[in-house]
Amino acid sequence: MEIHLFDSGDRTPQPRDRVQIEDVAIQPYRDRVRVWVNVKITPFLERPNLLLVAQDQDDQIVAELNIIETMHADMEFTLHLRGKGDPAGSYSLTVELFYETRNPPQDRRVEGFFVPEASAPEDEAP
Repeated sequence: MEIHLFDSGDRTPQPRDRVQIEDVAIQPYRDRVRVWVNVKITPFLERPNLLLVAQDQDDQIVAELNIIETMHADMEFTLHLRGKGDPAGSYSLTVELFYETRNPPQDRRVEGFFVPEASAPEDEAP
């Protein structure tokens, strides 16, 4: 009898020097003050740390999240955009993957996203 502890194929856990950010997906919620984020990293043998920082178009930090020694290679988070009366506009999300130190991070990804203007009440779906 064969027991599979990990996904087969190229999803075998890797040593720390091969771990990197594979994908970052970002989608604002309809309320426009929260953002759904999905981060996929290489399956790993040693648990890495991540830092997510969202900045507005003026480079002001509007959300920050630290993940210490994650246990998952596929993660979902909800970030709350802070300090914005009207959150409409362009933003960037920086994701850094690191082990002992962030200087420099082992891998870094910057993705842009846009929060739309509020729609009129008659335009909103129930």
